[in-house]
Amino acid sequence: MVMERLRRYSPAIAVFVGGIVAWELLVRGLNIQRFLLPPPTDIGATLVEQWPRLSQAGINTLIEAVGGFAIGLAAGVLVALATARFAFARGALMPFAIAANAVPIVAFAPIMNNWFGLANPLSKAMIAALLVFFPVMINTVRGLLSAEPAALEMMRSYAATEVQTFLKVRAPAALPFFFTALKVATTLSLIGAIVGEYFGGSNLVLGRVIVESAAFLRFSEAWAAIVIVSAMGIAFYLIILAIERAVMPWHVSVRARGP
Repeated sequence: MVMERLRRYSPAIAVFVGGIVAWELLVRGLNIQRFLLPPPTDIGATLVEQWPRLSQAGINTLIEAVGGFAIGLAAGVLVALATARFAFARGALMPFAIAANAVPIVAFAPIMNNWFGLANPLSKAMIAALLVFFPVMINTVRGLLSAEPAALEMMRSYAATEVQTFLKVRAPAALPFFFTALKVATTLSLIGAIVGEYFGGSNLVLGRVIVESAAFLRFSEAWAAIVIVSAMGIAFYLIILAIERAVMPWHVSVRARGP
């Protein structure tokens, strides 16, 4: 099993290692100024040297992102349930949800910072929640409405209640859509938190570290912060992936990935 997993992930590992090596060689071989593009060795050294500060900033940003993820997830599911259940709500809310989803997040960031306070982590969490809300809501509605008509008719023929029909038919049909939305939302929550931090607040968050490091030409520090954000995003995604495998092992998308 271990060898099978190594074979499966070896192309991705090879591309990653090859990219890092090529980056290092190109920066040194082409004599690129390090303030423009630092080599990976410089980024690694900065990451080790500044680890206490960067790790604390990463924890603070992660708290904002996870808080926003939870708020957006709860709101998205609740609105999706109402939208899927009532046709008038579907006709009224879906166009607004799609239109609001098209608004750039930078337009919301100053508003949220003004509403909840520039230094308040909740303002960044609410920006993340906005980004999470729309994919969760739209995908969950699609999933709930994708249930097979024959299965719904069979439940009616057995005089099943709305709750039973939801638990036995609609919820299982919605799970693949729901987890697809969650996997998208993991990265969006971090993006929302980072964008909110760009507009101000505590200096001990990754968004501010990136902005201030770039402003003072400490690009190896900025890249080290970006590495931490990327690692958090990958870890967050893998957690959702593991939950998906545990909740719906029967689905073809999970079975195709193997054990």
